[in-house]
Amino acid sequence: MRTAHWTLLFAALAVSSLICVGQLSGTEPASGTVTVAKAPSKTPSAAPSTAPVGVGEHDWGQWGGSSVRNNTPEGEDIPVEWNIGEFDLQTGEWNDEEAENVRWVASLGSQSYGNPVVANGHVYVGTNNGAGYLKRYPPTEDLGVLACFDEETGKFLWQDSNEKLPTGRVHDWPLQGVCAAPLVEGDRLWYVSNRGEVLCLDTEGFYDDQDDGPVTNEPARLFTLAASDNAEEDKLPGILAALKEGKVSDDLSALFASSGLELPSDAKVAAEGKNFNITFTPESGVEREVELRTAGPSRLTAYKILNTDDKHDADVVWRLDMMKELGVSQHNMCSCSVTAAGDWLFVNTSNGVDEGHVNLPAPAAPSFLCVEKNTGKVLWTDNTPGENVLHGQWSSPAYAVLGGVPQVIFGAGDGWLYSFDAAKSVAEGKPVMLWKFDCNPKESKYVLGGRADRNHIIGTPVVYDGLVYIGVGEDPEHGEGVGHLWCIDPTKRGDVSPELAFNVDDLSTPIPHKRMQAVVPENGEVARANPNSAMVWHYAEYDSNGDGEIDFEETMHRTCGTVAIKDDLLFVADFSGLFHCLNAKTGVPHWKYDMLAAAWGSPLIVDDKVYVGDEDGDICVFKLSQDMELLAENTMENSVYSTPVVANNTLFIANKDHVFAIEKEDK
Repeated sequence: MRTAHWTLLFAALAVSSLICVGQLSGTEPASGTVTVAKAPSKTPSAAPSTAPVGVGEHDWGQWGGSSVRNNTPEGEDIPVEWNIGEFDLQTGEWNDEEAENVRWVASLGSQSYGNPVVANGHVYVGTNNGAGYLKRYPPTEDLGVLACFDEETGKFLWQDSNEKLPTGRVHDWPLQGVCAAPLVEGDRLWYVSNRGEVLCLDTEGFYDDQDDGPVTNEPARLFTLAASDNAEEDKLPGILAALKEGKVSDDLSALFASSGLELPSDAKVAAEGKNFNITFTPESGVEREVELRTAGPSRLTAYKILNTDDKHDADVVWRLDMMKELGVSQHNMCSCSVTAAGDWLFVNTSNGVDEGHVNLPAPAAPSFLCVEKNTGKVLWTDNTPGENVLHGQWSSPAYAVLGGVPQVIFGAGDGWLYSFDAAKSVAEGKPVMLWKFDCNPKESKYVLGGRADRNHIIGTPVVYDGLVYIGVGEDPEHGEGVGHLWCIDPTKRGDVSPELAFNVDDLSTPIPHKRMQAVVPENGEVARANPNSAMVWHYAEYDSNGDGEIDFEETMHRTCGTVAIKDDLLFVADFSGLFHCLNAKTGVPHWKYDMLAAAWGSPLIVDDKVYVGDEDGDICVFKLSQDMELLAENTMENSVYSTPVVANNTLFIANKDHVFAIEKEDK
């Protein structure tokens, strides 16, 4: 098994045990070792269209395009081949002389994981602050950033800037930035920041000359000045002395100018205890207010109060701090691409382990939330994974009406998939669980350091033709390993896992779910077939060449990605670099392609073509077919950790440090 090189993002089972799952379940395995259950007694009803309201017909207003999360937009004549041109290594300037089929390029940070979202003339990407678009935050200042660009031209419009948490990498890993994609409806946007906050923003920012509330007059840090040990270089005493006299010194004016704010000579200074307030009226005629906060004689921090002159800053409507208000302790980062149904906003919290990767600081904190999207009010929470979270919880929810019931489906850090009745949960103010599904074989074991064959869920559940699809994975830092891909009937209720765990002394009462290993044989525990299983099929490996052995290319490995399905063809990339094409109804693989590099993202299906990126920076393009046909391989010249999307007949791809709008030149 090959080992890929990676930076941190967040986040062996024997052949005989796979066959055993099918035998214990009383099911007939298909040829090879794909485990297929009997057909559901009742055909699940297909999910209706759940595309976001208030966006253009061919926009892509959230991760997956809708709450069913299937990345299959409509599009025509999307380029198969392109050339991104060259970039000056010193200045970063784009040289488009050799570029082909690229409409525009915009700079992102130094590491970008957020999938692009395109809605109402804007493109949104989660990244870090490597681009340094704001003067008050130079590129050396580490932030989580949600950046907004003009869809037609790629012009930078505004960004939401999230300073790193003071607790460091245990909660907010350096340089990772915003890893989630937003949801856009009309002039509102919702997303989860690196700081564990759920935010609602005005998509127009301050370009509409309004500060939308209830969050208004927010302080935004401009700079911090600390006392220097060198008396000749220490500007702080002179600045403070002038402020106490009601004056702005030249040194203070220079600091403000370097942060993008010019202080006029007639600015008014007022002392407020040990702090200071400065007011002035710039040429725009909108009065400005600045706060200067001291920490003894050795530290001074300046904040501007955001107003409609701050066109490049985000206009925050409301925020919910999950760490402060709900006791969540996210691990390494917070990453969830939210979705919604009506006024309900659904969120995975990222609650996880501590820095030692063993203990959970907040097992009682919520893993899943439902929030009133117009106000940020918490409607219900659920902490079912509790003490069984293995590592982190970086999946994203899906929502669909299935079997006549509105279901919100969460992938959890304990490796289980959970479904709740969305309507009843809101009505009762508490979670009403419909079903739960263990996505790992019962004897699989979680071990630190990448040796585990028990995994949690990073990808997003997808709903297609009334069925639910999910794969298991791990934090990429923990490397490659055994994976599983499942197709689930969501009309069943209760524990619908393929197996149940028992002690041999009592084979009538299932034992409770355990964190590291559900069934420990040496303790007298066994797994038995679950007569209530909702498994339609399970794919872990398949002897495609019929030689009686399972090769690397015949294995489903851990995946960070999400499936995409069209015309009953399912595509998924695993972290070991294999790209799989399966029959979505049977789980039997049609073909596999080795990209020879780790894949972090997910496939895009559009215009009868399939696109997928890898860590080497290549985008492979395949024909949408049960027969493998590679149409092209395009280099993006830097790692692609996100997923390509299409909106309004344009292909948008974010690599590590740029986002590209790709369109045929004759358009």
